[in-house]
Amino acid sequence: MSILAVLDTNVIVSAGIRPGSIPARIVEAILDGTVMPVVCPAIGQEYYNVVTRSKFVRWDFPPVWLAGLIDMAHRLDQDPPPWPLIGPDPDDLIFLALAHATGATLVTGNTTDFPKRIRKDVVVMTPSAYVQHLTAIGHQI
Repeated sequence: MSILAVLDTNVIVSAGIRPGSIPARIVEAILDGTVMPVVCPAIGQEYYNVVTRSKFVRWDFPPVWLAGLIDMAHRLDQDPPPWPLIGPDPDDLIFLALAHATGATLVTGNTTDFPKRIRKDVVVMTPSAYVQHLTAIGHQI
């Protein structure tokens, strides 16, 4: 498993809403250089489309760290090829495709959107499991 991570949008939102939470700890690990996020144009746009929704205004969204996270990321200039398998939410398949293309772990708070039957070789972890993984390989999070 890798310290490369594709963060599902729900991890970004959770980190912004709940400072000190496990998703926020993953963002802190990115900002301090422990974890390398991976983004592509579609996912970067997805982050901004979601965090600029009016329902997040009360949390001062978009989070001030989001631009820095994207700037620090390993960025693909193009979106990866479409994911060949069908999943519960077709809009989420880009996250699997990007994780597959880069060898990154997909970190999501909603693993039901990525059932094992459609993952192929992509490692999908909850934020808690990812933090445990990082700790197990010697990173303080």
